[in-house]
Parts: sequence; C-alpha cells; structure tokens
Amino acid sequence: MKRVTLISVIAAFFLLCMQSIQAEVKLPAIVSSNMVLQRDATVVLWGWADANEKITIETSWISKALDVEADEEGNWRVQVETTNSQEPQNIEITSKDSNIKLWNVVFGEVWLCSGQSNMQQPLRGYTGQPTYGSVMETAKSKNSDLRLFTVDRVGSKTPLKDVKEYTAWQEASPENVWGFSAVAYFFGRQLQQILDVPVGMIHTSWGGSSVQAWISKEVMSEYQEVDLEDTDITENTNHIPTALFNSMIHPLIPYRIKGALWYQGESNRLEPQKYKDLFPAMVKDWRTRWGIGDFPFYYVQIAPYMYGGNEAFSTAENSAFIREVQLQCLDLIPNSGIAITMDIGEPDCIHPPKKKEVAERLLFNALSQTYGYDNVDGASPVYKSHEVKDSAIVLKFDNAENGLYAYDDLEGFEIAGEDKVFYPADAEIVGGSEVLVKSDKVPDPVAVRYAWRNWIVGTLYDTNLLPASSFRTDDWDDATRTEE
Repeated sequence: MKRVTLISVIAAFFLLCMQSIQAEVKLPAIVSSNMVLQRDATVVLWGWADANEKITIETSWISKALDVEADEEGNWRVQVETTNSQEPQNIEITSKDSNIKLWNVVFGEVWLCSGQSNMQQPLRGYTGQPTYGSVMETAKSKNSDLRLFTVDRVGSKTPLKDVKEYTAWQEASPENVWGFSAVAYFFGRQLQQILDVPVGMIHTSWGGSSVQAWISKEVMSEYQEVDLEDTDITENTNHIPTALFNSMIHPLIPYRIKGALWYQGESNRLEPQKYKDLFPAMVKDWRTRWGIGDFPFYYVQIAPYMYGGNEAFSTAENSAFIREVQLQCLDLIPNSGIAITMDIGEPDCIHPPKKKEVAERLLFNALSQTYGYDNVDGASPVYKSHEVKDSAIVLKFDNAENGLYAYDDLEGFEIAGEDKVFYPADAEIVGGSEVLVKSDKVPDPVAVRYAWRNWIVGTLYDTNLLPASSFRTDDWDDATRTEE
C-alpha cells in the first residue's frame, strides 16, 4: 500500500512538472535576443503556449502593450510594426507562467541565404580549398551591426515547427564569422557598410543538395509523387524531395525577410529542362508561404568547371545547358537577378575561391533593383539578336548601355553553318557594343555559340566588368563541334 502511494506521489509530481513545462510560452529559435527585425515593416512574432493562453508583449518602441491569445492548439502569433531606429530594442513576453526578455534587438535589413556547397562554403574555406581574402576579413569582422544566424543541416519527412539544430543570432566577430557562409558574410558586410544600417544574414544551406529537396510537398507533388513514409531520412538527405524545405525553410516562416540569395544548381546540372520548371516553382512556393509578395530573389549561375571533361557538346553533360536555363529563369521569376561567374571558375575545383566577387555581383543586383542605386549596374550583358554580314555574324546585346569590353582577345566563340557543325571562330568587339564573329571554315554562317563548354574562362564583359553568360543563338539539339 505504501508503495502504491509513493508511486502515486511521484506520478503526480511529474504531472505537475509537465503541466508547468507546457504552460511556458515558447519561441522559435530565430526569435531571440540579438536578432535583426526587418526595419520599417510589419513583422511577425510567434510561438507556442497552452491552448487559449493569454500572452502580453511589451516592446521598447511601442508605448501600448500587445495582447494575444493562443489558439486551441497552442499556437499564437502577432504582427508588430518596426521603425527605422538604429537603437537596440527590447521585447518582453509574459503570460501567467512565463516572463521572456529579448535584449539587443535591432531593426535593419534581413536576407535569407540558401543553396548547396558554394553557399555553404565558410569564410575559412574547405580542406584544401580556400576562400580568398578570408584571413583579413576575419580579422576586421567585429561589427555589432552585422548579425548572423545559421540553420544546421537536418532533414525531416514532415514540416517542422522549429529548427532542430542551429547557431543562434550573434554579432559578427572573428570568433564566429570564420565558420559562416562566405558569400552570405561578404554580402552582408558590404550591404551594412553601404546602407549604414544593421543587417541580419540567415544562412540555411546544404552541400550537394538538389532543388527538389528545398520544395514543399504540396508543390513538389505537382511534378512527382512524394511519399517519405518508408524513407530513411538519414541517407542521402540532401536529395530527398521536400526534406530540406521541411526542416530548414519551413521553420523560418514567417520571419520577415527583405529578400533571398540562392547559390545552387550543380546537383541538377544533368536535368536542365526539369530545373527550368522546378527552380521557379520553388521561388514561387517560398514567396507564397511567406506571404509578403514577390520579395527580391537573387541567385548565382554555376561557374565553369571541368566535370567529366569538355567532350560533351549537345547533351546535358555539358554544363552550358544548365547555365542557359539559369539565365532563362530570369524571365520566369519576377523581381529576380543573376550573378554570372563565367570568369571566376576553377577547372579542378567545384568551389571557386573568389566568393567575395560572387557576393559583390549579388550585391550589385540588390543595390540596383531593391535599394534604388540607379548608377550601380547589376545586370551582365545578355545576347539579344544577331545579323549575318559578309560571311560573319554580328551579335547584339542587352544590358550593355556603355558598351562591351575584353581584357585581351575574345576567346570561346564558335560558328556554324546549316550543317550544324561548329568551328572555332575569331571574334572582336566592333562599334564598342557589338561582337563580330567569323571563320574561314564557315563561309555561310548561321549560328554562334559562346563559352559552350564545361570548363572555360569567360572573356566578354560590359564596361562595368560584369561578364556575359555562355549563350547560343540556335536551339539545335543535334549540333556537333570540330576543333579544326
């Protein structure tokens, strides 16, 4: 009898403890001290509590307290207006059993950064693969107005309410930037200096991941069946459809962001036409779920790399096809921009060390399109049209308002006649803004291709030194190449 009584007492004690734990208000990991809230905007604070729990939110910048009540499932959320103040702010969230205080909160610009290993690459680089300029950048990185948040690599079969593993908001310093995304850091550091406001960078990426992994089940199911019930989520996680969206994107919604940066595509290079459908679908999916309109979305075209060699020409093994699709996605994704990297690849390393240049080209897009810097050029020259003249082809370009440029001779151009056989061609800039292409082997030219290889160094720029993408004037799927 005494034993039963003791067990009953212990059970009652644990029940009371569990009730106490459940009664506490909880916040998502990304809503914490040191965070950056999007300035001069309507942001969302949210979390969990007991069903119908009454919660009061007091902020240092709003005189009146905000009252909210959790729903029947314990979810609560409230909209809050931020300002342009650059003073650190505080938030206090209270309920019957909770008193949460958030300190050192600032208003600024918040950017989400995602993709695969080239976005994940930290400032310190990978083993045997450096990030240029990392030591000096680390040494001078202390900046209380640049804040960093990292979502760790975890997959899930179903959408999670909160991230499982993460590094909480931190002020940038030599102690923490060393392991943070280099592209995200370079972008955020320069944006903060230019705008002179706080900047928050949210990094959530996974090396080797496919675009399918970053799309919700509802949208991905429009393209293929998604059933993860019997899937081992720990194996090949970064290629499982929806697995990374569920755990590394969904828990961040609805944290207010200004825009997103994306660096991915290598893992989908063998399926360019499918990528042309899936990538814009992913962007639309994210924008729909955030519910803040078509926020800016800037992405990186994959850089030249040797892959399996340069023998492939008319098949997807030639990464020029995925680069072409990434360029075409500009017309499929509203309010988007692309960073071309034709000149900064490495033949034997898929992770180019010039991450600062990548970040700068993303930044130029943001400054030009998002922040109204009219004289900052973010758009690389893009092939527009061509004309046959005297056994040569003259190419015209958009986004070359001040003309074209080459450091040395133009290289990487090929030309073909009606037989669809491409020969190496001579090319030169004419009239400052056009390119003339010709070859003695092709007296009656029909088409031109530029940098149409896995590995090549781009040579064509505009006068702002933004490189042109690889391109073709034809749409042939049975062309061949000769090295004569």
